[in-house]
Amino acid sequence: MYMPDPNPNVALALAEDVGDGDLTAALIPEDTQAEATVISREYAVLCGSAWFDTVFRQLDPRVVIDWQAADSDRIAPDQLLCTLRGPARSLLTGERTALNFLQMLSSTATLARRYADAVAGTGAIILDTRKTLPGLRLAQKYAVRCGGCQNHRIGLFDAVLIKENHIMAAGSIGNAIAVARRLHPSVTVEAEVENVAELEEALAAQPDIIMLDNFDLKTMSEAVKITDGRVKLEASGNVNFDTVRPIAETGVNYISIGGLTKDVRAIDLSMRFRTL
Repeated sequence: MYMPDPNPNVALALAEDVGDGDLTAALIPEDTQAEATVISREYAVLCGSAWFDTVFRQLDPRVVIDWQAADSDRIAPDQLLCTLRGPARSLLTGERTALNFLQMLSSTATLARRYADAVAGTGAIILDTRKTLPGLRLAQKYAVRCGGCQNHRIGLFDAVLIKENHIMAAGSIGNAIAVARRLHPSVTVEAEVENVAELEEALAAQPDIIMLDNFDLKTMSEAVKITDGRVKLEASGNVNFDTVRPIAETGVNYISIGGLTKDVRAIDLSMRFRTL
């Protein structure tokens, strides 16, 4: 699985937290060595170990980390995730930044895993969106994959997604798709529709994917029959754990969920220290 470079994220996070130096850690004798363990407090899917490692590598290469779990693993309460050994000052300085990455990315992976499990066996694929934490898009999209879901476009640069305001500016759905095909013949072209009439118009223009925006289940099933496999269908809007399985069972190919990356609740992890 492709993993983005964690170094830029970590460098910014450390600059934000440590600044000119950790005033509190400086109270500890420089030669004091310590050991720390990271323990999970709840069921989750682990993600972010590379970001965690990079925090300490950038702070102090003398810190040694021994992992007992890997990204994408399901973890349980009271499970030992990793052990760290090295200068006490460095362990304490890096603790919060390292845990921030691990808790946040594990949260995204855990939510993705819940949604992937919810539609298992239907053939539908859960996708993320661009509703990510600023500066952490690649990290969160990696976490989505660790949780068993897939990525939509990475940004505005790698695919065309024609939405309501684009259609208005272009004059029509058909015209917008035609221009997209002419300007960007090698990229995926997707068009959003809000009703069956717009679906028919988009279908005639032959995009790669049609997004069904806030369709109810009956109309979504009708859209699947109308398209009859001629184009991929993506359901979007009002997706939650109560609705995702019924949506998947209509036969749509994809279900996009902004909450995968937008609604982050940090996974409960703790780091315990002892001096050596």
